[in-house]
Amino acid sequence: MIIKAGPILKTILGLSVVPLLFSFSMSTAYASSNYPNKPIKVIVPYAPGGATDAMARTISGKLQSRFGVPVIVENKPGAGGVIGNNYVSKAPADGYTILMGIVSIIQQQTLMDLPYNPLTDFEPVIQLAKSPMIFAVAKDNPAKDIKEFAKIVRNTPNTYNYGSYGVGTTAHIQGALLSLTEKLDMVHIPFQGSSALVTNMVGGQLTSSFIDTGAAKAHYSKFKVLAVTGNERLKSHPEVPTFDEQGYKGFDTYGWFGFFVPNGTDGLIVDKLNKEVNSILQEPDIIERILSLELYVAGGSSAEFKDTLKNDSQVYAKIIKDANIKLE
Repeated sequence: MIIKAGPILKTILGLSVVPLLFSFSMSTAYASSNYPNKPIKVIVPYAPGGATDAMARTISGKLQSRFGVPVIVENKPGAGGVIGNNYVSKAPADGYTILMGIVSIIQQQTLMDLPYNPLTDFEPVIQLAKSPMIFAVAKDNPAKDIKEFAKIVRNTPNTYNYGSYGVGTTAHIQGALLSLTEKLDMVHIPFQGSSALVTNMVGGQLTSSFIDTGAAKAHYSKFKVLAVTGNERLKSHPEVPTFDEQGYKGFDTYGWFGFFVPNGTDGLIVDKLNKEVNSILQEPDIIERILSLELYVAGGSSAEFKDTLKNDSQVYAKIIKDANIKLE
């Protein structure tokens, strides 16, 4: 027998739900306003010792002092960052699990099937720093700019190559874009990481390469730098023009480091993290530390970081598809 709820029963049931909803909203608001009141984990999806790990530990130490709770850095490397990224995407959306992400998180979505969507399964908190790249050639190369280099490559077919620190990395994508733009026959040679890339560039095994400024810092005298990505010249090497200044479009994106939390994290928590980290990024010792890594201090709002993700995602997806870049 089916019993239909009459008007009175519906009213009673409806009124009984109101306290539950009110109680839930009050508890959520309390948790947000009381944040943080227990240890925070910052997940680095790469092995200890690299720039991503160093950035995470630098900022986490400052957050711990400000919040008065432990802020613990945990390294969860593997699968090019996918293991750590996935761990955070599935974590509770309470602000106690933060991802130290880099630009590869959005590049990978065009290259592989991911167990998460980088644009919808995370809430961007703040961009911490930006990393431009230089385009380097052998020191004895006669080219004075990108146009001259491209002409030399075209006039000596099957001679030039460009290195990267792995298939599908920013160095690979930028090299593919240059080859597409100038219709060059340069062969892509991937290495395992930036250290091996720089070693081979300095040793003469490579004829050209895009190298992030942090990895190139100690080696500028050992090769010739023809251009820098991004929209401004390097403060340490102001004589090097940008690609844009030389008439090349599409090279204005940066590598970057940023904090993310799982999607669904309360906006009050995101705002609190954003405010504290923005303040940390203004501290003189932090600025000095970031600049010493040949990076630019970033900062800004969560919304601005989200716009960067959307824009960069579209830019990289187009290059990857146009250049037919595939993981081997």
